[in-house]
Amino acid sequence: MEQIWRSFLSADIGLPMIASLLTGVLIGLEREARGKAAGLRTHALVCFASTLVMLASARQAEWHVAFIPGGTIVADPGRMAHGVLTGIGFLCAGVIFREGASVRGLTTAASLWATASIGLLYGVGLYWLAVSGTILTLLVLSLLRLIQSLMPRRIDARLVVVTRAGGGLSAGALREILSARNLRVGAMAWDSTGAAGHLELSARTWFSDEHQADELAALIAATPGVIGFAIIPARDDGSAVT
Repeated sequence: MEQIWRSFLSADIGLPMIASLLTGVLIGLEREARGKAAGLRTHALVCFASTLVMLASARQAEWHVAFIPGGTIVADPGRMAHGVLTGIGFLCAGVIFREGASVRGLTTAASLWATASIGLLYGVGLYWLAVSGTILTLLVLSLLRLIQSLMPRRIDARLVVVTRAGGGLSAGALREILSARNLRVGAMAWDSTGAAGHLELSARTWFSDEHQADELAALIAATPGVIGFAIIPARDDGSAVT
């Protein structure tokens, strides 16, 4: 028991374990504050576990395993790091999901991957690189978000309008409505295989802000012949346009 505590308190084992845990907590706090699926505990465990794996891999000579007398044990931490990052890929896939035309969780998945990488750096003793990676990761998650909010925005969206076939809103009229609002219009499609007498028009468009989407929604709702419509955002954070 005394040997275990002595090993834990040593700089080459205790320091990377504590540092990786604190790093995971710092990055996880930022994600937790934004209500993301992977928050404080997930990031802390990912970073801590990555460090544990690398610490164990670098000390394979201390493993109590049977080997051929006179043989040698060749430690290859690189293979262990590859396995960790491959496993993290499956974990990241669990926080990425599609909601309509939106994809959510990409930034959280990237932060998990970065956290695992930082944990590996602690495990091989590259403390300066791990601390630098922690600082830069936090800057990307917080400072760049602020910078991004100051930049001109473009909200991609898919507009779907359900109208009466043969007497409702035509594709040309919908394109004119969008053009009158200075909205760019992509390829337009129409589908008449739904409810009898209904025609579904869909087009990709771009907004500069939510107010422009609100104005378009009010205009389409007041257009004669429109039965229903939807404006589906295609942003990576999944927030609603209208």
